[in-house]
Amino acid sequence: ALYVADVDRLLRFARVEASFGQPVAPQVLRKDLPRDSAHGWRYLAFGPDGKLYLSIGAPCNVCEAPGYAELRRMNAEGRDEETVARGLRNSVGFAWRPGTRELWLTDNGRDWLGDDQPPDEIDILITPGAHFGFPYCHGGYLPDPQYGRGRSCDDYSAPALRLDAHVAPLGILFYGGRQFPAEYRGRVFVAEHGSWNRSRKSGYRVMMADVVDGRPEDYRPFLIGFERDGEVSGRPAYLLELPDGSLLLSDDQGGRIYRI
Repeated sequence: ALYVADVDRLLRFARVEASFGQPVAPQVLRKDLPRDSAHGWRYLAFGPDGKLYLSIGAPCNVCEAPGYAELRRMNAEGRDEETVARGLRNSVGFAWRPGTRELWLTDNGRDWLGDDQPPDEIDILITPGAHFGFPYCHGGYLPDPQYGRGRSCDDYSAPALRLDAHVAPLGILFYGGRQFPAEYRGRVFVAEHGSWNRSRKSGYRVMMADVVDGRPEDYRPFLIGFERDGEVSGRPAYLLELPDGSLLLSDDQGGRIYRI
């Protein structure tokens, strides 16, 4: 079955391969998800525990909003929902590290604290129940000027990797193919969608990092060229590995899918 996350609904299209090219009415599993358009993108994936994971972004730049800024999981029928992580402002990309139950998530930090803060993040969820700080603490070290008063960043899970501010990381993928050279196997790739409110643009690229002792190291460019001298030709969004080991990259500004 094909699962599709709408803003406020969760849909399932049964037997999609058998009916490929023909209209199939979806089963509406859920129609009670938040309807806010701000950070209303949904990302979803089945985990190694067989549960369906789905993100709920904050309905604001920064605010206290119970039931938002969290990651939920449920069974394949959309029932038995539980929250497994909180304090995630806008996580619209996650992936499990192969051979583990570690869930690596990208998270977009708040705006309007300047060009260079707070950092965007790669977070790692190992034990359900973690809180990654939003809206009280950003990047594991920076208390929010409004909501961080009287709170300590030590009370929250710090990011596994602090990224540049406003690069807007979306899709994240662990490479397991054999088409790329052997040293690429096991690396983590991140699509940086790019800044929208920074005086000099940042992001607009695909980055990669080695995984050393379960942590990302040597975060560096893999694919650049979507931004040149302030002119933007595309915004990387999501990554997918094909069976032959090549990568697909979607560009939601150019309306393109690239094969690498």
